Amino acid sequence: MTITIDYFGGLSSPWTYLGHNRLQELADQYDAKIHFKPVDLQRIFSQTGGLPLDKRPPARRAYRMQELIRWRDATGVQLHLEPKYFPVPHTKGALLIIAAEQAGHPVMELAHAYMKAVWMEQRNIDDEETVITIANEQGLDGTSLFLKSNDADILEIYEEYTDEALRKGVFGAPTYVIENDLFWGQDRLDFVERKLQEVGGN
Repeated sequence: MTITIDYFGGLSSPWTYLGHNRLQELADQYDAKIHFKPVDLQRIFSQTGGLPLDKRPPARRAYRMQELIRWRDATGVQLHLEPKYFPVPHTKGALLIIAAEQAGHPVMELAHAYMKAVWMEQRNIDDEETVITIANEQGLDGTSLFLKSNDADILEIYEEYTDEALRKGVFGAPTYVIENDLFWGQDRLDFVERKLQEVGGN
């Protein structure tokens, strides 16, 4: 039986970025399939009591920075603590990823490329040309996919992913869902691995 990990994330979320490749490594190890589902985090926050970074109290913002430093150092994942283009909407990249998925392309590397663009390369993923260029760098036809990403059916899928996340109890990113179990945050990947073992991994 193939295990599926529903992976709800945000391309401009540092925590999604920090866990992305480690999740892929676990999926490879346990022969699991990842379904990456970019979601509208602003809508999720508004319906679940979350706050965007600039609305959080100073103490919470200060602790977030400490945690970013800890996890950057612990994982060895390169990132700028205060990237040039952050906060930044991720919708253009998210919709292009969905268009690529619908065209039959694997999207985990593309998603990682958009995250790396924000957190390591200081690029603006809210800029059309940048979004297209990053897709081209992944060997895709960025222009065609960007045009397709503007279709109503692609936006509908994006909204459906967000609706699904809310139905399943997702309130932040990244959230990994295996069967009926939710794991919020890249710091829960040890528990993701235990779940993969439980449901039939190696």
